[in-house]
Amino acid sequence: QGPVSGVNKEIPVLQCHGDCDPLVPLMFGSLTVEKLKSMINPANVTFRTYSGMMHSSCIEEMMDVKQFIDKHLPPVD
Repeated sequence: QGPVSGVNKEIPVLQCHGDCDPLVPLMFGSLTVEKLKSMINPANVTFRTYSGMMHSSCIEEMMDVKQFIDKHLPPVD
């Protein structure tokens, strides 16, 4: 809950959520992403939803995570 400042305001964030999650409703994911956008550069916040996904993961989500990592982290030798 502390203030976000400096370089942390530019940190890229990927938030993923299934639209059928019975444990954490999609509405809470939507509220969370809006809070993030108010704290850091909203252009750096990406929110992805996955049709039919419950409180789990899917291949599409894992591909999005891989692309996010490839884009934002340096390669490992």
